[in-house]
Order: sequence, then C-alpha cells, then structure tokens
Amino acid sequence: MLTQAEADDLRAMSKHFLRPPAYISIPAGCDDTFELASPNDRERFLRDVWRGTIRLSKLRFQNRVKVAIVLVRLDIDGAPHTNPDGVKLPGTHLHVFKEGYDDRWAYPVDSTRFTLLSDPATTFGEFCAFCNIESPPPVQGVLP
Repeated sequence: MLTQAEADDLRAMSKHFLRPPAYISIPAGCDDTFELASPNDRERFLRDVWRGTIRLSKLRFQNRVKVAIVLVRLDIDGAPHTNPDGVKLPGTHLHVFKEGYDDRWAYPVDSTRFTLLSDPATTFGEFCAFCNIESPPPVQGVLP
C-alpha cells in the first residue's frame, strides 16, 4: 500500500530502461513489458505497452512499481470508464494513482501533454515524458 506522497514521489522520480532495446515496436497484438530503474537503481519499475489486434487504435501504456501498483495508465480508444464517484469518462482517459483507490480513478486526457493520440510513436514518447522516463528508445514500424 502506498501513500499519495509516496506515489507522487515515485511518479516524479527519474527512470531509465535497465536493458534498453534498440527500438520499440508497437504492432497489432503487442503486449510488452520493459524494466526501468531509478537513477540509484534502488527503485524498480515496469513499463507496459499493449495494442489491440482488431482495433489498432486501442492502446494502453502503463507505468507500474512494486510489480502490481499502477502509478499511471493511459487508455486510448478502450472501454469507457466510471470513477468511484460515478463520473463517466470516454474510452480515452488517464489513470493516475490515487490513495485509497489505486488506479481505479481516471481523468480526461490533457491535450497539451498528449498531443497526437492517433500516433502511437508520439504518444509513447509523451507518456515516457509524463512518467519521467529518460532516454526512451525510438519507436519504429508503427502503423497509425
């Protein structure tokens, strides 16, 4: 269990790929996980990349800590989401850890932070920046 302050600190912490691939590929059916670490390597994180097989616009980018705790998840063109307070969001929304709710709370996507949701490569880079992941590998071979 994390406090909000701990989650905020972990989200803001610089992260780097432990074994950076030469490039990231996000084809249909992609379901990859990459290991990340803090600058001193004391904290470990996981970076998930998932893409639908039929509806290619359906994407999920996720940053986890302690294996199962989702700090941030960006759902693009997925199922609508209803927050615990009853507020409904469309299929594109951003989950950010909230104490007492974990990742069950979502927010509208800020178009100044995520500028081109229809482009997986751009969105991958912007999600890495949002999660403070340094030097992400380039994205190659992506069909919008």
